[in-house]
Amino acid sequence: MDFTFGVVTGGGSDNWINKLIDSIEKQNIPNYEIVIVGGDNVDRKNVVHIPFDESIKPKWITKKKNLITKHAKYENVVYMHDYIYLDDNWYGGFLKNGDDFKSCMNVITNEDGTRFRDWTLEFTIHRIYPLNYRFLIPYGMTHLSKWMYFSGAYWVAKKFIMQEFPLDENRVWGQSEDVMWSKIYREKYNFSINPHSAVHLMKQQDAVFGYPNEEDLEFLNNIEKKYE
Repeated sequence: MDFTFGVVTGGGSDNWINKLIDSIEKQNIPNYEIVIVGGDNVDRKNVVHIPFDESIKPKWITKKKNLITKHAKYENVVYMHDYIYLDDNWYGGFLKNGDDFKSCMNVITNEDGTRFRDWTLEFTIHRIYPLNYRFLIPYGMTHLSKWMYFSGAYWVAKKFIMQEFPLDENRVWGQSEDVMWSKIYREKYNFSINPHSAVHLMKQQDAVFGYPNEEDLEFLNNIEKKYE
């Protein structure tokens, strides 16, 4: 499997980026490239740097990620922020999992080892009052794709998918650009999970989403019968 690793940065994070690149080089992937959009040029193996004028529109990560898609030369594209690095067995996990996916999530862990927003459920049911379901669900629970979303911090997708569904460049970071992309994407395709590969954060981030209890899990396991 060949990969383009697309990294978005606002600059000032050379230490993080070098650690990120180190983690990619450890994988011994036969064919890969690293496309960095923004920040300063990094003189490393297989790195392509795309300068980005941050003054045009602050926090314009949608534009940066679309540039990654445009410049990617491999079919499998990894979209990641500059504070993320790969687990040592990331590539081995993909070889085990295979490449039968259109968009794919991996395990994401925080600095303290807790889960970040990886296999994530977010939807609202309107009964007498709205019930919000915002959970980090078990990796083996794969029947809820039409109610899920992928965090913009990290995901993997085929290049043709991101060409079909580019990010909305009218939105910037913090304007739910990832939620809106997910809603459009999941109308046509399912999300996939590869639990054999993991990435880690170099800074602690609030996952926001909690874990379902036993009652929630029973409800989610039978949700298709209730809301077909």
